[in-house]
Amino acid sequence: QVQLVESGGGLVQAGGSLRLSCAKSGRPGTIYAMAWFRQAPGLERIFVSAIAWNGGDTYYTDSVKGRFTISRDNAQNMVYLQMDSLKPEDTAVYYCAALSGGLPFSLTTATNRHNYEYWGQGTQVTVSS
Repeated sequence: QVQLVESGGGLVQAGGSLRLSCAKSGRPGTIYAMAWFRQAPGLERIFVSAIAWNGGDTYYTDSVKGRFTISRDNAQNMVYLQMDSLKPEDTAVYYCAALSGGLPFSLTTATNRHNYEYWGQGTQVTVSS
């Protein structure tokens, strides 16, 4: 079993920055990709960014390209989402998710929330205008 715990959310003004962290624990060697999704009130949970656990492949949704950066620290079992130039429309609960394999890590795989077996509890990000 894998556990994910997010942190780093909060309230920030438009144009500001936040860094989200996701701590992964549990069975080693079982995860081969991790991602961030977000869910605004009344809307579906949508893909934000994903990173392969080994290797450099990363994916971003178009609305955050150039503003958000996903990274990982394998030794610390951490994944981060650096969010810069935040906008009010970035306001949402942000979830960390983990994918344990069986599928090639592609854009199609990464963006489909149904492919992810493990989820954190979420962290609220609020961007004021």
